Amino acid sequence: QVQLVESGGGLVQPGGSLRLSCAASGFTSGYNGIAWFRQAPGKKRQGVSCIGIGEPMNYYADSVKGRFTISRDNAKNTVYLQMNSLKPEDTAVYYCATAEGCGTMWYIISNYDYWGQGTPVTVSS
Repeated sequence: QVQLVESGGGLVQPGGSLRLSCAASGFTSGYNGIAWFRQAPGKKRQGVSCIGIGEPMNYYADSVKGRFTISRDNAKNTVYLQMNSLKPEDTAVYYCATAEGCGTMWYIISNYDYWGQGTPVTVSS
């Protein structure tokens, strides 16, 4: 059974940093891409970043480029999202999800088969 578990969310002041973790288990072959999405209150879920095994690049939403960094530790089956220079508009529940890969359409929600339960991030003074 595929399971994704997010952790690391919390309350942080503007300009601060957080590192989210997504621990994956129960995978069979074929799920090489793991992405982070976020959903703010009253808004649609949107893609934040995606990392895929063997892909030439990682993908980021324009709103987080230069501030967020995605990485993975294959030995631990864990994907991380390092979030720096956080802004109030980054406040949301953050979810990780998995697909066959990322690709240029990585932000399409229907591409992802498995989702975690989410971890809340609040950026406020």
